[in-house]
Amino acid sequence: MKILKTFGADASAADAVIQQLERRGAINTAKVDTVVRDILSAVQNRGDAAVREFAANFDGLTGDQPFIVSRAEMQQAWDAISEELKAAMRLAQANIRSFAERQLPRAWSFRPVEGMEVGQIVRPLGSVGCYVPGGRYPLPSTLLMTVTPAQVAGVERIVVCSPKPARETMAAAYLCGVTEFYRIGGAQAIAALAYGTETVSAVDKIVGPGNLYVTAAKMAVSQHTGVDMPAGPTEIVVASEDGDSTGIAADLVAQAEHDPEALAVFITSKPELALEVVLEVKRQSQGNPVAQQSLAAQGIAFVTKTVEEAHLLTNRLAPEHLTVDAGADLRWVKNAGSIFIGHHTPQSMGDYISGPNHVLPTGRNGRVRGGLSVLDFVKVITVQQYTLDALREVGPHTIALAEAEGLVGHAESVRVRMR
Repeated sequence: MKILKTFGADASAADAVIQQLERRGAINTAKVDTVVRDILSAVQNRGDAAVREFAANFDGLTGDQPFIVSRAEMQQAWDAISEELKAAMRLAQANIRSFAERQLPRAWSFRPVEGMEVGQIVRPLGSVGCYVPGGRYPLPSTLLMTVTPAQVAGVERIVVCSPKPARETMAAAYLCGVTEFYRIGGAQAIAALAYGTETVSAVDKIVGPGNLYVTAAKMAVSQHTGVDMPAGPTEIVVASEDGDSTGIAADLVAQAEHDPEALAVFITSKPELALEVVLEVKRQSQGNPVAQQSLAAQGIAFVTKTVEEAHLLTNRLAPEHLTVDAGADLRWVKNAGSIFIGHHTPQSMGDYISGPNHVLPTGRNGRVRGGLSVLDFVKVITVQQYTLDALREVGPHTIALAEAEGLVGHAESVRVRMR
């Protein structure tokens, strides 16, 4: 992890790195776009046969293994895990459910004038595909984070895809009551969910994080089926002026160990704190090769000239995970996927147990949306109704606007109903 000052001799180098980080979403997926589009095309044209070929090459799926994970396998996995892990999964599921229930939008209506009623109704999506990474680490937490809010929303068909699903992931699926679970991953799983195959029926929307290939695939199919967001390799920014270097370093190492492509950034106006954090990161990452690789490639501690500049830089980066010193810092935060406040709130709590979703926007998409939520699994449909008296009162205003735009048919459609 290197230190860069945004002023003085380092200013030019720091600015170049910051600009590169601001372009990171497009740059990263561009590296794999050609391969991904070939995979998508193959699955779209050859269905199960192409999926099986890619799954055999990338995920070690053998010829006699079915795509689908049976409920019996899920139950066996649940029975095999420890009571301690079962309790942790139950608590995580309960917290995620409670949080999603509070996020769920409600139907409502009101009358701007007598006889004119407008409002909204809320309906769940018909089907969703939940992608659960299954490569370097088993991620049962991601299954809980994607399936549970979909259930709260009332989605009728929930499909899980995960390559080489670990026992813990299958156990989480059993706890959630998943009935459609496929042991496929990568761009081929995204293609199957988007286009459908002989075995996998297409879904209305695909959610969940993944590597660069999964992220690029989701972006490529987004004109064909709904997707949540580009949720690629993990990102962390810690912005601190008086934090504890041990805790800050621990969070940076924890998120860096997700993926060699993970981005770990520390921002401060205190040079001495930056040095302490970098040294502590080096110490804590010993024996953690993935974190070491990530931190060596993408780990940066920016030292700014002022606190205000540190805040501006943080918002420019729009990180997936952001840790700040205190609740008062919420006043200046504009762009982030999820915010963690203070020394006693490690980001890992949000990864597993707090309730807010850990599927979060990466590649600076924190500028335009927050993390996955129950809102991703519902449609808010607007409703309106007039009586004749209300139409006669309000309709002339619509006629005036329509005629001003030259849309005489619009005006007439109102006029004929006012008679």
